[in-house]
Amino acid sequence: MFKHILVATDGSKLADKAVKTAIAMAKSSGAKVTAFYAAAEYQTPYYPEGAFYDWPPISEYKKSVGQSSEKLLAKVMKLATEAKVTADVGYAFSDYPHEAIINQARKIKADLIVMASHGRRGVSALFLGSETQKVLAESKIPVLVVR
Repeated sequence: MFKHILVATDGSKLADKAVKTAIAMAKSSGAKVTAFYAAAEYQTPYYPEGAFYDWPPISEYKKSVGQSSEKLLAKVMKLATEAKVTADVGYAFSDYPHEAIINQARKIKADLIVMASHGRRGVSALFLGSETQKVLAESKIPVLVVR
């Protein structure tokens, strides 16, 4: 049924459930899985009073996030290998994770996006927003939401 599944992960327990779901679906349909993590862009703090703090350089930030992303995505590769599912991983820096997820899915020609929903409702969902809701609203690729 599916040939290439992109699973978005942030390393949370709920995202791990989405990863396991994507791998199981890939195994049953003979699909490939790509695990993807969207990391926040480097933000330089702004101090209106001219205060200066020693903030790490962008190169150090990107190196640190890259290492933690690779560690997080290595777990997915291990699960996929154990399930005998062909897998790949990727990550990107973006202030808009939903856009990064959709762009990656297009780039790899995924025919399904799998991601978790943290189940925020009401006012908290309104103010916090939801990357899953944004992907659902903007993606032309089908999205499976795992709860």
